[in-house]
Amino acid sequence: MAATATATDQSVLEGLLRAAVAGEPHARDRLLAEIHPIVLRYCRARLGRQETLMGSADDVAQEVCLAVVNALPGYTLRGLSFRAFVYGIAAHKVTDAFRAIGRNRSEPVAEIPDVPLVRDGPEHHLLQIELTEHVGALLHLLTPRQREVLVLRIAVGLSAEETAHAVGSTPGAVRVTQHRALNRLRRTVVTAGADAEHEGDDEG
Repeated sequence: MAATATATDQSVLEGLLRAAVAGEPHARDRLLAEIHPIVLRYCRARLGRQETLMGSADDVAQEVCLAVVNALPGYTLRGLSFRAFVYGIAAHKVTDAFRAIGRNRSEPVAEIPDVPLVRDGPEHHLLQIELTEHVGALLHLLTPRQREVLVLRIAVGLSAEETAHAVGSTPGAVRVTQHRALNRLRRTVVTAGADAEHEGDDEG
């Protein structure tokens, strides 16, 4: 049932995309309503709640959506997936925001989106469970590539294949990076829990 629903949703999205690329205003508006939550999660995950010269993460997300609208006429329906296409635009806008405040885009922002994107499949459900708010606060411990992969897989909801295309890697390498990142976060959480337990014993 879930797989059928996902296929139906994908079919609806593709229909909206075709109509939007053709210049149909209603389809364009509906398409923007679909992508805005994803874009917002990505911008918040990369920029946090801070204000930049370009505004907040929410403002940057609006800029991304506007750029997507302007780029729609040139989008080809074959090849790069639409989500990866949107991510490419969002990544450029976030880079601009970091440049505006004189920071390197790889500098960590210890924040993960409020509500991870829900997608069907055991892998995504496992990732959503793993990436709790507590773990999200530890993202600064990861390498820039590990952070980007987790944000793309969770916040944007890209598949391993789409993420690989976005970061210039392979699906297998993306899965390895994801696995190592989650293991690193798990070890950190376990160590922190053990330290807290020892502190409690000492106080007792």
